[in-house]
Amino acid sequence: MRLFLKITSYLLHPLFIPFAGTIAYFLITPKYSPLEVQSGNILPIFILTIIIPIIFYLILRNLGIVSSVFMPNLQERKYPLYISLGLLIMVLFKVIPNNFTIELHYYFLGLIAALFSALILLFLNFNCSMHLLGMGSLLMFLINLSIHFEINVTIAISIVTLLSGLAATSRLYLNAHTKAEVLIGFAIGLFTQLFTVKFWL
Repeated sequence: MRLFLKITSYLLHPLFIPFAGTIAYFLITPKYSPLEVQSGNILPIFILTIIIPIIFYLILRNLGIVSSVFMPNLQERKYPLYISLGLLIMVLFKVIPNNFTIELHYYFLGLIAALFSALILLFLNFNCSMHLLGMGSLLMFLINLSIHFEINVTIAISIVTLLSGLAATSRLYLNAHTKAEVLIGFAIGLFTQLFTVKFWL
């Protein structure tokens, strides 16, 4: 059971959330998206939100600044958050404007707001769950897309809801977070995406 939940924590790592939301958008949207627009968003976002953070993690690990991929220490989490915020801002201002999609623009704006909120909480010595923050963001984005495009994506929403519960279970079982940290992380992810709705829904 412990091994299964540890693997779950790796597979549902918040590192994959920006890219997962991007892929979900292009799978759900009924709007015509030329291959150039899709590749112009997907490839740079994959590189900036997955490949480069992994490289930075390996550097930080070799320097002894972080001890593991889950970064259990409050101080350890600040550096990856700084890096992630910088990379998401780069996506927002450098990648998306070249192949503009308003839904992705506000998705990434919501993610930036969520990470900034988590960073503020770190300075207040509160360690919210980044796994649940990511899952909450993805779940609300899917709900928003479903309403926006009037498309039934109940199965996708159900799967992400189930995975959110699985992520919460794994973080609690592995003693990585308390119930409050898990709930607040999930709430931050949900509400930061919800607050962007009035600008594009």
